[in-house]
Amino acid sequence: MSHPYVAGLTGGIGSGKSAVSDLFAQLSINIVDADIVARQVVEPGTPALAKIAGHFGRDILQKDGTLDRAALRKQVFADAAAKQWLNALLHPAIREEMRKQLVAATSPYVIFSVPLLIENGLDAMTDTVIVVDCEEDTQLTRALKRDGSDVTTIRGIMASQASRHDRLAKASYVIDNNGALELLPAQVEQLHQILLKAAEKSPGS
Repeated sequence: MSHPYVAGLTGGIGSGKSAVSDLFAQLSINIVDADIVARQVVEPGTPALAKIAGHFGRDILQKDGTLDRAALRKQVFADAAAKQWLNALLHPAIREEMRKQLVAATSPYVIFSVPLLIENGLDAMTDTVIVVDCEEDTQLTRALKRDGSDVTTIRGIMASQASRHDRLAKASYVIDNNGALELLPAQVEQLHQILLKAAEKSPGS
């Protein structure tokens, strides 16, 4: 069975990965977004949500039957065993759904957008890796403006992610997002042309 050419897209918090992903989508390229998939696997009616409710109790659900994420976070935050159980359930389900969506992609290549692509070894599911890069001070400033979190929280998230050096070491292509957002479309268009050619030559396509 043929599979599409997969370009992994990653970047640290505040790097502008979502803005880059949106630009690829505007070029009619399919996007498989790990954050969206993580929400899809626990939607009402899914086996994963039924198992979560069975394990943690019905209080973990909101009135409309959707997962109460805040209540779940509270349950697993201080309970290592509960967190381990949840990860053992969700990680394989998320991986399987991502794989399905990648195979179902119909564009010449597919963007696989994952914040922790390198950290979780998901670059093994890609043909090439794109890193959206900027200075760490810029990441911090942008993340503070966007999330409304405090400096300690953002720095903690940055520390839990791969270092800028490690991410760049895994990159096949780098999109520089140190400047204004207006500088991104030209870089994405240029990379789009490169990826179209790479996808054409790919044995799986």
